Amino acid sequence: QVQLVESGGGLVQSGGSLRLSCQASGMIFGVFAMGWYRQAPGKQRELVASIARGGTTSYADSVKGRFTISRDNAKNRGYLQMNSLKPEDTAVYYCYAEGPYWGQGTQVTVSS
Repeated sequence: QVQLVESGGGLVQSGGSLRLSCQASGMIFGVFAMGWYRQAPGKQRELVASIARGGTTSYADSVKGRFTISRDNAKNRGYLQMNSLKPEDTAVYYCYAEGPYWGQGTQVTVSS
């Protein structure tokens, strides 16, 4: 059974940083593209960043230069380093792996 479990969310002040982790189990993580989505209250879920199995990355314009996606296939883990956080980054962040497989989400709240 495939499971994705996010961690690392929380409350941070504007300008601060957080690092989200996504622990995968029940799958050979390295063969899948993975990514991070977010959903703010009243808004649609949006793709924040993705990383292909070969390591090519892609980012939403709103987070370019501030967020970095990475993966450690040996540990079956993905990461999202978020710097210079803004109140508009407040959302539930979801880990995704092609399949599709989804994590349960982790709340990120950025106070102004």
